[in-house]
Amino acid sequence: MGTSAPSAETPIVMLGRQGNRRLVLAADAAARAAGLRVGMPASKAQVLVPNLQSFDLDAPGDAAALDRMALWCLRYAPIIAADPPDGLIIDTTGADHLHGGEEAMLEGLVSRLAASGIDARVAVADTWGAAHACARFLARPTFIVPTGQAPAIVRGLPIGALRLPHEIISGLLTLGFERVGDLEAAPRASLTLRFGPELGRRLDQALGRRGEPFEPVRSPEIIEVRRAFGEPISAAETIARYTGKLVTALCEALETRGLGVRRLDLVFHRVDSRFEAIRAGTAVPVRDVKRLTRLLTDRIETVDPGFGIEVMTLAATLTEPFGARQIISSLVEEPEPDITDLIDTLSNRIGEQRLYRFAPVESDVPERAIRRVAPTAPDDGTNWPGDWPRPPRLLAHPEPIETMALLPDHPPVWFSWRGIRHRVARADGPERVFGEWWQRDAELIAVRDYFQVEDASGERFWIYRAGDGEDPETGSHKWFLHGVFA
Repeated sequence: MGTSAPSAETPIVMLGRQGNRRLVLAADAAARAAGLRVGMPASKAQVLVPNLQSFDLDAPGDAAALDRMALWCLRYAPIIAADPPDGLIIDTTGADHLHGGEEAMLEGLVSRLAASGIDARVAVADTWGAAHACARFLARPTFIVPTGQAPAIVRGLPIGALRLPHEIISGLLTLGFERVGDLEAAPRASLTLRFGPELGRRLDQALGRRGEPFEPVRSPEIIEVRRAFGEPISAAETIARYTGKLVTALCEALETRGLGVRRLDLVFHRVDSRFEAIRAGTAVPVRDVKRLTRLLTDRIETVDPGFGIEVMTLAATLTEPFGARQIISSLVEEPEPDITDLIDTLSNRIGEQRLYRFAPVESDVPERAIRRVAPTAPDDGTNWPGDWPRPPRLLAHPEPIETMALLPDHPPVWFSWRGIRHRVARADGPERVFGEWWQRDAELIAVRDYFQVEDASGERFWIYRAGDGEDPETGSHKWFLHGVFA
């Protein structure tokens, strides 16, 4: 709706028909706070809340939008499915390390959704049912359930966390049940007799006693190849052999379209309806069979085949145009070494976020003159400053030191850093660095005077004084150590 959308304080409900009755099928936080609930007759809701905003529920449109969001989330994990009416189920096994771990992955997911105007709550747990419950009752906006502790946490949640129909929840509340643990302690037979088998099934799924298969979402535009087996396979050697065959078939399909792959998802369909997956990424578009096969087979030991694998699916979930590259004759010039294969191997083992290189930034302030970029990021033409040498090790934050020095332009006679006193034998400086007034008003007249100093044992340090040594408005005149020379 854009600017015409109702405010966050306005109660909003979605209405739809169930049989001959018109009911509330969804309600926002303001509507629930006003006493409205899903399943309430629409006429009753409009009487209780005079300023209620109501809209007709577009179930097919919502389902299509949820599927589109699931396809967008394929960047985080290869196994994703819609969890109607308002959720997604993501199997992050084997993919979280590529995003810096579970916590970093959840924060990134929530932030990117928030940038699109979507408020999300995300939880990670051992089972779908536990993750569903924790995302809706504990995540603010994220929550990670420690391995093996999901049953204990779920037992303390309200019975509404079990994904039960509203009429069953109302009946359980009437009988005095409030927490999942209360239901678990009650006799199963009497509850099943009164409410049906759905109650026991949802309880077992939430506590991890029963599996819950689902079908991952796939876009028809994704290039993928598939292999089904008459007899399930489980040996690592067999899986590796068929992985190579799938990679060969996929590269042939990519070649016909002039594409190279940047992200591969190898999904294993087990006989117990569960899924295992391997994800591999590349720094540049690739369709080399040996290279891609090695990236996938390096992680086969992470796959649990269970009682056997009946289907293997290999999908190129991220592709880019694959341009031809001219090979320069060695008689004219030596070709540049290609290290992208090494980059791919390392990034798939330790995570793409942990692999980077440093690039210069046009700034005189040392901590702002450097940034992290991808290993294969193109050079933007910015060069490192060459007037004054910089230490190869720059501290993350300048550390205060104790010194004795003559102001305003003399280096220290000695300084004490981390409890060790260093006598200065040689020094060079000062190099004056001015503040960047366009960054902060406080830097309008701020300066730093940097010195390169060498102590009696030959160690070299980069230290500075905050201020010009005369005017207190230019800085505190305290000394800091900012870097160490090799």
